[in-house]
Amino acid sequence: MDDFVQKKLIEWDLKKWIDKFEDEEITEESFYELNDELIDKLIPKVGPGLKFKKRLKQLKEKQHANRETVHCSAQQQEEAPDLDQVLPSTSDEGKRKFEHQDKSSKQQPPAKRQRSCKPRSSSEPIILSDVQNIMRFVHGKLHDQDKLNVFLKKKINDLKTDKRELVGVFGKTGAGKSSLINAIIEERNLLPSGSVTACTSVMIKVEANLHSDNYEADIEFITKEEWKDELWPWQQILGDNENHKMEVDDDYCDIIDKLSALYGEEWKQKSIGKLLDSKYFKEIPEFLQCRRKILSCESAKELSARCAKYTRSDSKQGDGKNVKRWYWPLVKCVTLRVPNNDFLQHVTLVDLPGNGDRNKSRDKMWKQIVGDCSTVWIVTEINRAIAEKEAWDILESASSLIGNGGECRQIHFICTKSDQIEDSDDYSAAQRRNRITERNMQVKEEVRKEFSKLKKIKKHFTDDCFKVFTVSSKEFLKQKRLNPDETEIPKLCEFLQDLNDCHSETLNYVSGALGILSLIQGANCRGGVEKADDVCKVLEKNMNEQLDEVERAVEKAIKAFDQCLREGVENSITSEEKLKLFLDRDRKQPGFFKTLQSVVKKDGTHKTTKGEQIDLNMMLASCLTDSIDEKFRKTFPNDVKGGSFNGVISQFSLDTKSLIQKYKVVELQLIFLQTEEDKIKAQVNKTILTQKKIIYNSLTETVEKNMKKGYEDAAEIIGEGALKKMRKTIETHVYSNKKMYEEAKETLLMKMNDLKATILKELKETMKYSIKLSLKTDTCQLPDVSKHLQSVKKHYHELKRSQDEETSAQ
Repeated sequence: MDDFVQKKLIEWDLKKWIDKFEDEEITEESFYELNDELIDKLIPKVGPGLKFKKRLKQLKEKQHANRETVHCSAQQQEEAPDLDQVLPSTSDEGKRKFEHQDKSSKQQPPAKRQRSCKPRSSSEPIILSDVQNIMRFVHGKLHDQDKLNVFLKKKINDLKTDKRELVGVFGKTGAGKSSLINAIIEERNLLPSGSVTACTSVMIKVEANLHSDNYEADIEFITKEEWKDELWPWQQILGDNENHKMEVDDDYCDIIDKLSALYGEEWKQKSIGKLLDSKYFKEIPEFLQCRRKILSCESAKELSARCAKYTRSDSKQGDGKNVKRWYWPLVKCVTLRVPNNDFLQHVTLVDLPGNGDRNKSRDKMWKQIVGDCSTVWIVTEINRAIAEKEAWDILESASSLIGNGGECRQIHFICTKSDQIEDSDDYSAAQRRNRITERNMQVKEEVRKEFSKLKKIKKHFTDDCFKVFTVSSKEFLKQKRLNPDETEIPKLCEFLQDLNDCHSETLNYVSGALGILSLIQGANCRGGVEKADDVCKVLEKNMNEQLDEVERAVEKAIKAFDQCLREGVENSITSEEKLKLFLDRDRKQPGFFKTLQSVVKKDGTHKTTKGEQIDLNMMLASCLTDSIDEKFRKTFPNDVKGGSFNGVISQFSLDTKSLIQKYKVVELQLIFLQTEEDKIKAQVNKTILTQKKIIYNSLTETVEKNMKKGYEDAAEIIGEGALKKMRKTIETHVYSNKKMYEEAKETLLMKMNDLKATILKELKETMKYSIKLSLKTDTCQLPDVSKHLQSVKKHYHELKRSQDEETSAQ
């Protein structure tokens, strides 16, 4: 294998496969002749294989054009010699990289060496490491004796490189969630599937292990106080009943399952104080110490076995036969980290239980994670895709949490077990494949039609956000009836790879570093001092004009919300009618009394053992949320391309580019301000994304606060006619607290005004202080960063070219 192939594999972050390419004697010439079949043999893992195919396709598309640009090198050097000249890096890793480039180019024949006029793109990890080393070195040279040095050190500390995307995976037990995740990450034994089921109370995150080659589990427990709170209702229910004979309900079954799992039969003779004795938690001292438990194994199978007692509820299956004590009742979340995974470096898959949790702590975490998911996968069996009510209920009940109350941009409806058809043995292999393909296409169309009927969801999402996949995890692994592409697992892998690649913030880090080094170099040169005041005046004028535009846009949105919510308050009778219909359920539902008891004891929310999520607060607030849903989605689109408030933040600009042409003497300072402007806009957009969830959810939270006293009064009612009295208490409380709708409206508008103030303050204070320090600071001692600046410029333009080329190739 020649240096070209080795360098490409390193460049594409596929160095793990270098030995395989070397064994097959792949040269530069044969590299360009590789087809999909040969690539699959060289790189059998789907994730890395898809990445290689994508990069190779882009390389081939550029190959012909590159041959036409032999003479452009001299012209580029003449126009910008400081940017395109390959400069030595200050870090040891960077030096080795460029030494290797020089060596490899000498070994290549002249014709091939001239194939491209541009230096070959370096991999992001190498660039990031190099620039991080540069900035650490510069940080060490700065002191704390003046404002500019302190400012620069803070700016270097604020450079960030990582952003993680959450993909939430929903689906009932047996739908194939675990098998799907196992197939995607190509780890058959990581998540339990089949007869051994994962406990529906435990959230499981799956992401890449970036620190070692081991399989790791990071187990987060609820607190001892939270467990004690769960035990109190049990004591109240059974405390005075020596024989434990009582009517069985959801809460009773739930607590009995947890007590039996954790204590066996001992709980029946113990008080709460004794059940909290440390002897029951010897194996998990982390629970008592409020710490996380870390498990590390060499294989996925071993890790899965060791995690069983923390994630599984079926004690009679598989590894459970030898487990004496089960700790899943105490677990809030388990994060599994797998090594050597390309598309989970910046992406986390979250296996989510149904639509909430019966435990308050876990339910709060569930809602937080659901709201943070940028993509949601709804998983169901293909033969039940339309008729399966639970899958659609999950989607509908979570729509406000993932839509206006969250940041979800895409919904993927995934139909599993797509290889299964009736009477399959009566057909030949070709006939089976045709029937499977036809059936899958038909199901996709039917699912899309079903989605278009869901008016509640459509208020939060457009048709473009919804995609349907028909997958077969079994066929993807065994390939008996379908080839890998027909299982559509590779499509999901490619989606995750693209999501991962899009959210590497290396370019942002390098851009920020370029700005900081430009400011240091500009301050050292001390040129254009006489022009500084003029430039500051222009910048401040531009800033004030742009801030006025931002303020007008936000105030326009506030006015629109005010009008919508006025109508919502007037229509609140609709929400009260929904509540009355719910409270009248007892005529058709004999066990409704116990359900309502559970609802009022939990401040209006409850999840039944059958998976039904009841939320009276959301029900009462629906008149308000319905009134603003459409306007809210347009004001705060989850699609980052549009931008909040009709893109006014993205359009915010001090017009530094035109000023650079006019005031060349302070060009470096203006370059810093340009990168600072980009950074603050990104930060403001993140603030808006966080705050918009709080703003939207404030409507329901205000209703919940107002209803709390009513729930508490209803929870105390017992004896004959209790259900009727509970119902009357709730209805009376709602009737006497109609002001809560107006209060919810005012709360939302107040939070919108707070957001406006925060946006204007962040933009104004950050930019004003940056302008002052970059152009009006007295002479101070700063390190010489001229060589570092040239290296970072080189990396920045290399990343920009790579990004632009990938964008144009898509």
